[in-house]
Amino acid sequence: MDSQSEVIAAFAPRFMYVKDKMLITGGRPLMGEITVSGGKNTAVAAIAATLLCDEPCTVENLPDIDDVHALNEILQSLGAQVDYVPGKYLTVDPRGVHAFRVPYALTKRLRASYYMLGALLGRGLRAEVAYPGGCDIGSRLIDQHLKGFAALGARIDDRGGMVYANAERLTGGDVFFDLVTVGGTINVMLAAVRAEGTTVMYNVAKEPHIVDLANFLNSMGARIKGAGTNVIRIRGVQHLHSTTYAVIPDQIETGTLMIAAAATRGDVTIHGCIPTHMEALTAKLLEMGVRVTENDDSIRVRPQGEQRAVNVKTQVYPGFPTDLQQPMTALLCMASGTSSVCETIFEQRFKHLDELRRMGAHIRLVDRTVLIEGVRELYGAPVTVTDLRAGAALVVAGLMAKGVTEIYEPSYIDRGYERIEDKLRRLGADIRREKL
Repeated sequence: MDSQSEVIAAFAPRFMYVKDKMLITGGRPLMGEITVSGGKNTAVAAIAATLLCDEPCTVENLPDIDDVHALNEILQSLGAQVDYVPGKYLTVDPRGVHAFRVPYALTKRLRASYYMLGALLGRGLRAEVAYPGGCDIGSRLIDQHLKGFAALGARIDDRGGMVYANAERLTGGDVFFDLVTVGGTINVMLAAVRAEGTTVMYNVAKEPHIVDLANFLNSMGARIKGAGTNVIRIRGVQHLHSTTYAVIPDQIETGTLMIAAAATRGDVTIHGCIPTHMEALTAKLLEMGVRVTENDDSIRVRPQGEQRAVNVKTQVYPGFPTDLQQPMTALLCMASGTSSVCETIFEQRFKHLDELRRMGAHIRLVDRTVLIEGVRELYGAPVTVTDLRAGAALVVAGLMAKGVTEIYEPSYIDRGYERIEDKLRRLGADIRREKL
């Protein structure tokens, strides 16, 4: 293809315009080896961070997912020159960026669009960004983000579905988060990198992709210390230089593949992952009776007798990830005994439960805790995806079930998993797509 726009157009139909369904014939153990893709959560933050650089910079190991495609479009709409090879790298030259407004038509496609607030504010002291879209899984309030921007000297106006932020200058200061917020930590970090003086952020999130983003920014010349702890210190700099950086592997894709292997009683080795990022999930799988073996950059999951019920509670890192709650719930549907899954992060992350019931699961919801009575079999049924990780849960359930599961609205899955059906097919799954 001759132009960047043609490359984008070639990949866009898969994500945004083709209506299809996913068909899974369950009952086949997953067997073999697979390599995990680059991390979605680092990728979306790092792409926004390229706006802070004074020179072209390159982000490598990007997953080929819709959220990355959408951010590519946002960068170009702002005036950046982008060289993008889907699934490999994205090189951004931000020197032509003079715009500061990101409209709703672009932000509605993904939650991470709100990182444009911190990046544009840090770059040019002005940002106008519509409230983000993405999956409807409960409140995604950005009050802590805005509080952090205000602590750096920005004036904030929140009206008409838009956030307006501007400052004559940004000055380092103390930022105290009232609650641990991954998005708020990243957004304020982006704004503070080029602020005058030192910013100290307290009660910050510790997720691996926050550490990865700090490493990316530091490779440009930023001065960030403490990422991965509950206090981050940032000494502002005037300029950031060109860099090439590969993002870490995807923690949630790794976990989903581990869960899928356990669900099918398969034997799968996942390469290119970071086992220490998976400790909370690994502990629960071991408690269930699943055999998990770790090496430096790989994890093997295989059966070991009957799978037992366990209790799970989502927590901020290093606790059990909320993004794995829904796939884990699907796995527990066939565990022996009664399990409980308590969701403490998002209050509406339960829309997959009705779909699992259609497949024969015995589940009930009490406040924000799912009670799961294990059954001997699940059965294929037509089900509909309502959000990204709910889609992963239905894929796991479909792999376990007898018969054919028809999964509608699989485009949600494409937001966060790079061609998940291709990877599962290489492991022996009977899975395909059909146009509607």
